[in-house]
Amino acid sequence: MFPILLIAIGIAVLTLGKRLAVLGAAVGALLGVAFLRLFPGSSSVLVQLTIPILLAVTGFFFAGLAKGFINIVLLVIGALAGAAIMMGFFDLFHLDSILVELLLAVVGGIAGIGLITRFKDWAMIILAGLVGGLLITHGLSIWLPFLEGALGTLLVLVLMGVGIALQGGLPGKRKASAS
Repeated sequence: MFPILLIAIGIAVLTLGKRLAVLGAAVGALLGVAFLRLFPGSSSVLVQLTIPILLAVTGFFFAGLAKGFINIVLLVIGALAGAAIMMGFFDLFHLDSILVELLLAVVGGIAGIGLITRFKDWAMIILAGLVGGLLITHGLSIWLPFLEGALGTLLVLVLMGVGIALQGGLPGKRKASAS
């Protein structure tokens, strides 16, 4: 059930991640997966489902209710997405250094804020692509362990490219230019 949930959320954010509520829910789910890794005693299926779902619902409603504070929300989501993305990549390689992971999470958060500040619309598309790619890859790696490491990173980047192409309108522009 857990891998299917991650894959479904990943596909949703790859296709609809420009919508703030969907991106907020996906970032919440990815943070939930990262938190599960920080607390290794949480191997219960109920805990593994509850934490990402609660954080996804919280992210969805936080983003949906705060549309009036859109710039602040985008900065917060950018910071959280950057941190979650760094923790997600760290998780793909199964490294066991919490200090390095937290340091990279801070660096990722700063990068997310910088990206949102400079390129608001494209930043949402790029962050949605990365979050969706990480969720799908993490879900698949539970069933297919060979997707951990470099191969998983490559899959994340390919899925990110697909998400950017879908949300950025690249297939539609090719059709328009062919006419």
